[in-house]
Amino acid sequence: MTTTLPARLLRLLSLLQGRREWSGAELADRLEVTGRTVRRDIDRLRELGYPVESTTGTAGGYRLASGKNLPPLLLDDDEAVAVAAGLLTAASGSVTGIEESSIRALAKLERVLPARLRGRVSAVAGATVPVPVREGPRVDAGTLAVVAAACRDHEILSFDYEKRGGATESRRVEPHSMIAVRGLWYLIAFDPERDDWRTFRVDRLDQPLATGRRFDPRPLPAESPADYLRRSIIDAPYQYAARVTVQASAATVREHLHPLLPSRVTTIDDGSCTVQLGEDTLPAITRRVLDLAVLDADFSIDAPDDLRDHLRSRLRGLLDALNG
Repeated sequence: MTTTLPARLLRLLSLLQGRREWSGAELADRLEVTGRTVRRDIDRLRELGYPVESTTGTAGGYRLASGKNLPPLLLDDDEAVAVAAGLLTAASGSVTGIEESSIRALAKLERVLPARLRGRVSAVAGATVPVPVREGPRVDAGTLAVVAAACRDHEILSFDYEKRGGATESRRVEPHSMIAVRGLWYLIAFDPERDDWRTFRVDRLDQPLATGRRFDPRPLPAESPADYLRRSIIDAPYQYAARVTVQASAATVREHLHPLLPSRVTTIDDGSCTVQLGEDTLPAITRRVLDLAVLDADFSIDAPDDLRDHLRSRLRGLLDALNG
């Protein structure tokens, strides 16, 4: 296949942006040119200001490094629509912590988006109903970028982590994936020191750093990252716990509760079930109880005295407000 020099340079740049590292032979095969031509084209990209680095190793290769300025990104049609749709979702507030950055990025993207794609983006926006989530801790966009890149490139990630009690410890993990749910970002990673998988709140990560040390990804012990997160949240120990018996079917309760909430639903019979709730603060677990209260079904609560007292206090406040 014969291509013009500008078209070939654009194709080469697209390949370098799509993967962390390429060998010279792989690039030559993809572009259907010789290795010498690849080297000349790499030099041309460098002259245009793209920070292409040569990598060492058995075969050697190339990668697009971080430069002082962000080079233009090449996106195909599907990628451009996906990015625009993601930015629309984040800008709407359904992904807490990066709304302002998303709005700025969306404005820049819309200025250069080809006319043929505007209809597709508008269709996605029109068919999407964003669901506002509760306000969660704000997450630095730079932190998200570092963690996401480490997941993508299979690089060991180091950081200081603030545990629930406030203590901080240094961690060094093999990042697998990130998930955003209900205003919170979670990192799923394997911790070699503990020889086990762990879930981390991204807003509690301090100074995350991709070390440059690569690792072979391990199979996640779950069908999907979402499934693993659901299980880890359910099984985690919490400071406050309650057992709620609801006079409604387990299916009805599961449909009502968010699938990743720290809850466990167990069937008693066709018309009743129990729900195990757990949270680290009294206000948080109170909200979970109120989630069940709006089901319009009778229920009873088995909980420690301090939680019972807090619930009574909140209910008295609600009654006083209604009577006032």
